Amino acid sequence: MAKRNNKSFEESLTRLEEISNLLESEEVGLEESVKLYEEGMKLSKECYKTLDKAELKITELKKKLESEL
Repeated sequence: MAKRNNKSFEESLTRLEEISNLLESEEVGLEESVKLYEEGMKLSKECYKTLDKAELKITELKKKLESEL
């Protein structure tokens, strides 16, 4: 069974910012940097999916509203 990310969009963005700051700080070693990068890529992918769904929903709502006018 696939592990699901249950973080909210905002929590994911906050974690992405933390990861970015850690990677830029150069305070983590190579192995930890790779792990953080991988986590960041997964979170980024989830955020893009969430944004795509929101955009689709807004587009659908806009079309529905326009058709009712």
